[in-house]
Amino acid sequence: MITLPGQLAIKTIHGRNGDFNVGRLATSIGEFVVKNPELDQYAEGKYEGDFAIAEIRPSSYAANGRMVIEIRALLGGMTLSNIDALSRDEARRLSPQEVDPIDEETQAPAPAPPKATTKAKSRNRRDPLVDTTPFGSEPAVTPPDASADADDMALFGALWPLGEVVKLDATVERRILRQQRDRLGVLGYEFAPMSQDWHLAQA
Repeated sequence: MITLPGQLAIKTIHGRNGDFNVGRLATSIGEFVVKNPELDQYAEGKYEGDFAIAEIRPSSYAANGRMVIEIRALLGGMTLSNIDALSRDEARRLSPQEVDPIDEETQAPAPAPPKATTKAKSRNRRDPLVDTTPFGSEPAVTPPDASADADDMALFGALWPLGEVVKLDATVERRILRQQRDRLGVLGYEFAPMSQDWHLAQA
């Protein structure tokens, strides 16, 4: 791994899997495409700092009837020192025709969910011979807040419950990382690029 000063230009693209970011890193040894999953947390712009490059390799993909070959850098980390807006020319250089990395990744087909057995299905209905609920009373209903908490617990895993500062794990599946990013925005968090974590906005 080598660490080099440079500038990372990030462009946001609106794809069918949601918004995603692509980056172009300019350094003294060359210019590279960057598609690390954690870039999806950042706002469009130019980021200056020191970039730890873990790997440089050629990559290719097909898009709109053409084959694109590019040199990619896999970042192992970065320390940012300055942020600026993209100019129109810089935004144009970062092609809007980029393929979403989720579509590039070869994913095994998801296993089919097991079919519910008759016994399991029968549990969903209230059997008067088995049901011990007192006559005239309704089964307990889960409060909406509890349901949302359960969903967030499943989404964030070990990060739940969330504190005032949240740092997402970039090693999780790219689709999950985007869902976490979007949910944090809904919950009132804002991304701080310098510290590379999310902070609960103060009312």
